[in-house]
Amino acid sequence: MPKPVEVSTPTDREVVVTREFHAPRQLVWDAYTKAELVQRWLLGPPGTTMPYCQVDLRVGGRYRYVWRAEDGSFQFGAFGEHLEVSAPERLVTSEWMDGLDGQPMDFENPKASGEPSINTLTLVERNGRTALTIRMLFPSKEIRDMAVQSGMTDGMAQSYDRLEQVLEGVG
Repeated sequence: MPKPVEVSTPTDREVVVTREFHAPRQLVWDAYTKAELVQRWLLGPPGTTMPYCQVDLRVGGRYRYVWRAEDGSFQFGAFGEHLEVSAPERLVTSEWMDGLDGQPMDFENPKASGEPSINTLTLVERNGRTALTIRMLFPSKEIRDMAVQSGMTDGMAQSYDRLEQVLEGVG
């Protein structure tokens, strides 16, 4: 049975999501940072694919994810820069979203507007289990609230259930 995610909002600009996996930290790190693994689990609701995934895992390196509904009803993306890479325990990234306005997206050259959120991923291993925590700091309370109301954390829970399955197959 999948383990539930825990979601909290410790400040008016933050969302913190935690989940424990029955897998070593290095394996969870790899699933979070290797494009070929990210595309297998970071999908959100059923019927969503990730046709584009690029990860340049180094400080200053960029990442780019694009999600699409299988039926073509929507497409959106996320992109940003790796601000801190401390494998396999901590990853800090900036993150912008695009395509939410219905405008055509350039997969290779996304356009940033406004301030990014800052996401801090931490992985702590104990006895072969890894606690994953992602702390998302949004530019404002309004943007945080929009993200939460979008169903973001439900999509994360579904993705983490898939991640559990990927970890079982890779480990």
